[in-house]
Amino acid sequence: MKQELYRLFEHQYLSRDESKKILLNIAKGCYNDSQIAAFITVYLMRSISVDEMAGFREALLEMSLPIDLSEYNPIDIVGTGGDNKNTFNISTASSFVVAGAGYKVVKHGNYGATSISGASNVIEQHGVKFTGQEEKLRRSLEESNIAYLHAPLFNPALKHVAHVRKDLAVRTFFNMLGPLVNPIIPKRQMLGVYNLKLARLYLYTYQQTGSDFAIVHSLDGYDEISLTGLFKVIDPKDETLYSPEQLGFKKCTEQELSGGETVQNAAVIFNNILSNRATEAQKNVVIINTAFAIRIFEPEKSIEECIAIARESIESGKAKAAFDRFVTLNS
Repeated sequence: MKQELYRLFEHQYLSRDESKKILLNIAKGCYNDSQIAAFITVYLMRSISVDEMAGFREALLEMSLPIDLSEYNPIDIVGTGGDNKNTFNISTASSFVVAGAGYKVVKHGNYGATSISGASNVIEQHGVKFTGQEEKLRRSLEESNIAYLHAPLFNPALKHVAHVRKDLAVRTFFNMLGPLVNPIIPKRQMLGVYNLKLARLYLYTYQQTGSDFAIVHSLDGYDEISLTGLFKVIDPKDETLYSPEQLGFKKCTEQELSGGETVQNAAVIFNNILSNRATEAQKNVVIINTAFAIRIFEPEKSIEECIAIARESIESGKAKAAFDRFVTLNS
């Protein structure tokens, strides 16, 4: 690692093969914590390249637990994290609203590394037991329209960096990799990013994989559609800038989207949304994120039609029913 670190400190880039080899060695426990921390920190000071991202992704997918749910052609809805906004679990709530609307979701997630509550935190709060058994995941997908893949079960290689990431408590390139290493390699994905440079990186990556995708970014730094101001949506055909008002929503404030100071607070907000008891701001931000996810399934529909489908999933109780069934199947 020493020579590679010197090169990186001199602003050089790694090749795809070099990147893959280093991550494989990290997974094998070849480096100490200080070396891993130094390596991670490099990517806080400069952008990751397309080749480096591809190499890291290849390494993690090569080491991941294989699972095949491709016949369902599900979607994954995820944010990179690292926006330092400490929102409630918007993408997780949106996943269950999508499931309530009748679409298949396989969400890949983890405990929060840069926020109070990650997807795994809020789901675990409801008594869910994570599983890597394909039969159980398949049943969950068939009967509740959603399966949840707890990343450590499928990417055991990441155990060698988990405590370093937690100790650093800042966003790292592993936040960027998370959305790309869902072990089922979904062909549909809704991804939130915290800046436009990262959006371009994912766009180049997705163009190489032939995925159906939507990359979303709020211009004030959220890795999701926050409705706090202008936001951009990039899909395989277009790149569009929207305002909340343009789509019939009131502008939200940062405080209205806060997840609170504990996992328990975030879980209460999550429950209120699925039970249609949330504040207008909390409900609306989940609806709009859900709508753009639905449009990946239904590209012929207008975004207004997709908003109506998302709203009906919450207000009819279908989203809550999907979640309740999910909990029953996975507890």
